[in-house]
Amino acid sequence: MKHIPRKRFGQNFLVSADVIANIVDAIHPQRGDLMVEIGPGLAALTAPLLARLDCLHVVEIDRDLIARLRNNFPSERLIVHEGDALKFDFALLGTRLRIVGNLPYNISTPILFHLADYATQVRDMHFMLQREVVDRMVAAPGGAEYGRLSVMLQYRFDMERLFLVPPDAFNPAPKVESAIVRMLPRPLSALGARDAAVFYQVVAAAFSQRRKMLRNTLREVIAEAALTELGIAPTQRAEEISVEDYVRIANCCTA
Repeated sequence: MKHIPRKRFGQNFLVSADVIANIVDAIHPQRGDLMVEIGPGLAALTAPLLARLDCLHVVEIDRDLIARLRNNFPSERLIVHEGDALKFDFALLGTRLRIVGNLPYNISTPILFHLADYATQVRDMHFMLQREVVDRMVAAPGGAEYGRLSVMLQYRFDMERLFLVPPDAFNPAPKVESAIVRMLPRPLSALGARDAAVFYQVVAAAFSQRRKMLRNTLREVIAEAALTELGIAPTQRAEEISVEDYVRIANCCTA
């Protein structure tokens, strides 16, 4: 029976065989890998991944799609977790986890932040996302794309945009171009912030009004003179300083 894509779940199903092959090659699954796919949908990626794996976990919210997956794949090889990926506890699956998926564009940012909480248990992540989101994820300081998402994710992951995916690779075709991103968790020893909560607070405050100067947006957390002592101009704006600068500001606040 034909499945009608559901707008409330942000469903755009990948149908291009060439793109699917390129994604699977980029992921490079190996037999014993512990892998979970978010939003398997009509199994465009699921089937070729499972062909290279001993078993595959999937997280799916659509009950019709869950029934289809359970009918089409043996339960000992495809382990289906019914529910919302935003609420799923990925820690239950184990460590050295590989996470993949064509993430729903309407909730991609919350999912990325949710997954960042499990970075210590993750080996790598490969996602298809709206190109605009991926460009923001990997953006360097000084550009319009560089923002809170850039800083928060670059602090925790090394990221690379692998290749672009055109709208006609999907059904229904989205109105935007997509991109594949690879995310590798950085070792804890490389993170640098003494208190992650303070780091997140500083970043959120700085970008709360991104056109204002740091001396205004951060006045509740650090004195203007302290910014100057760190070698950061108080007249700079949030998008003009690096991830390392945010770490130094946060550490100054917790000294």
